[in-house]
Amino acid sequence: MHRRLAGWCIYLVILCGAFALPLREFVTFARQSEVHSYVLLIPFVTVYLLYIRWRHLSRELSTAWGYALLFALAGTAALSASLYFTELGQNDYMTLIALSFVCFVIAGVFLFLGSKWAHSAMFPLFFLAFMIPLPEAVVDSLENASKEASAEVANWLFLISGTPALRMGTVFQLPGISIMVAKECSGIRSSLVLVITSLLAANMFLRTTWRRALLVGAVIPLGLLRNGFRILVISLLCVHIGPEMINSPIHRRGGPIFFVASLIPLFVMLWWLRRREVAAPQPSTSENPKSIPADVPIV
Repeated sequence: MHRRLAGWCIYLVILCGAFALPLREFVTFARQSEVHSYVLLIPFVTVYLLYIRWRHLSRELSTAWGYALLFALAGTAALSASLYFTELGQNDYMTLIALSFVCFVIAGVFLFLGSKWAHSAMFPLFFLAFMIPLPEAVVDSLENASKEASAEVANWLFLISGTPALRMGTVFQLPGISIMVAKECSGIRSSLVLVITSLLAANMFLRTTWRRALLVGAVIPLGLLRNGFRILVISLLCVHIGPEMINSPIHRRGGPIFFVASLIPLFVMLWWLRRREVAAPQPSTSENPKSIPADVPIV
């Protein structure tokens, strides 16, 4: 067992050395990205998940040649595609590089530790997939969909708050100013981080599948409500204080504030689901007295 673990660690060191230059470009890309800056935290979270679950992971280590070869072929195909398609943008190039690296990491898991260990560590290995940046076309589609939905939510908030507004698509004509909901208002990065946070919290603190799905499913309306509320706040500031508030810090750099605000209802919901789950009666198993050893007193 110790030799297999040592072999896997040596394999990871060699793999990181082979990907040294692409990984360096990947780190630079992620630090400068407006959408995928969160990917740098994913490997550290994965290592932490493995650390806290280490004693519960399988001790039956083996070699699963089929799965190892499958992921190795997938990693080779992604790496070859990144070298062959030279006209790819930086985002799509980094998507293929990260996909190749993750596939080779998982191939090493099956090669040195086997399928039983991989099954016991399924969620940490699945979580590592968030290290792969979304393709540019997917990001563009998500931003457009989020922009349209956020404008719809903002329109309802304008009606509820009694703010006079004339809507033309994603443009709102307000008293003294016109506001357009642009792609930058989609909050796609915050929404992705919110999804990842909900998945992590659901797996760590909830046991039942439907409660986990309920928590993760609540992220989408919660993210849209956050975007609509942000548009409402900025619009009201422009109407009641002055149009110059469109260039205020709350608009330019207020994203983290609204993101933290969206975490509050998420954690409240997690607390409620966790409390209901703990309070739920456990299924009782009736014991057959014949199966109880003779030296154990029956009360």
